[in-house]
Amino acid sequence: MTAAQTQTPAPNGTADVPPPSRWRIAVQQVVRGNAIISVLAVIAAVIVGSIMIAATDKDVQAAAGYFFQRPSDTFGAIWDAVAGAYAALFRGSIYNVNADSFAVGIRPLTETLKFATPLIAAGLGVGLAFRAGLFNIGGQGQMLMSAAAAGYVATALDMPFPLHMVAALVAGVLAGALWAGIAGLLKARTGAHEVIVTIMLNHIAVYLLAWMLATQGVLQAPGSQNPKTAPMDETAVLPQILGPMYKLHLGFLFALVAVAITWWLLERSSLGFRFRAVGENPAAARVAGISVGRMYFLVMVIAGALVGLAGVSQVLGTEPKGFSGGIDAGIGFDAITVALLGRSRPLGILGAGILFGAFKTGGFTMQASQGVPIEIVLVVQSLIVLFIAAPPMVRAMFGLPQPGRANRRTRRAMKKEVAA
Repeated sequence: MTAAQTQTPAPNGTADVPPPSRWRIAVQQVVRGNAIISVLAVIAAVIVGSIMIAATDKDVQAAAGYFFQRPSDTFGAIWDAVAGAYAALFRGSIYNVNADSFAVGIRPLTETLKFATPLIAAGLGVGLAFRAGLFNIGGQGQMLMSAAAAGYVATALDMPFPLHMVAALVAGVLAGALWAGIAGLLKARTGAHEVIVTIMLNHIAVYLLAWMLATQGVLQAPGSQNPKTAPMDETAVLPQILGPMYKLHLGFLFALVAVAITWWLLERSSLGFRFRAVGENPAAARVAGISVGRMYFLVMVIAGALVGLAGVSQVLGTEPKGFSGGIDAGIGFDAITVALLGRSRPLGILGAGILFGAFKTGGFTMQASQGVPIEIVLVVQSLIVLFIAAPPMVRAMFGLPQPGRANRRTRRAMKKEVAA
């Protein structure tokens, strides 16, 4: 007698559904989780980007003119265009297979990590605020103020290394924390919405930095009429961790330390538990004795410090020869995308920051070697945000079950029960 013949009806008269195996349960947990959405969002965005690359390629357009005579030429041109573009992306961001040596070939990876450094730090600041139920859209202002503070210390003070570097680093981090703390304090004391406050603080920071860069004795280079600082003192510059051949600086290691500290703060500390409790349900957290206003203020201060680290890495590591008003380079807003893609988890933000650093670094190689417009890379990044914001659409595109809906096996058993 087989196992199917020995099955007996359930006591309530319903059909007896065999329990799923461990592997099936594991797969179901993966496809029903939120992490898979981030991965599929990237895949979907890359697919759409591939379509755009093929549509804008001249060889594909020429082959499409006689598609019905020789369709293989069109498909071959599409493959060459898409494969060539992403191969160039790989060469420009991970490893240059055409390099003469491994030391030269690995240089693109170091560039990717350099570009990823401020994205990781700023993404941690945005993601930490997300976990506490706050939307920190003030990354631009926090970066500008941290850059101004670090730049002033690095150019106006005379100290030995590494004391000068540490002083500039601390000044930048404190400036970012202070700037974000204003929004946290207003949120805690008056209930002012952090989105509106941080946007206004962004504008204030932009014009305040513009005044500093146009004023002698503050940030403007001595004897210059250009709105730009003097080069940072050598004693304040973040050293290159792999030697002069690469531009990867100590800021990347600081970003990794920030990832570890943020993970411990959120997952292992009592303060992080209170942050998460407030983010899940402020009313319930207040009933449990947690000071919601105090948590809002603290989380914004810490988030601003993390974003401030991004500003410091830009000034003392990436642009040590002096900076202007565009030092933030859009990183404050890109950090929102990084935090969303990383699901506001420190390790996820680390991976998302490296991915966007690869997009930024490899995009230039795609444009130079394949003629692919750099705007396509920006479109891919925007599509990632779009897909992350619409999980049901992503699940429908890839045929994944929707949360809360019975799987196919259970639905079949229910249909048999109804038919019986």
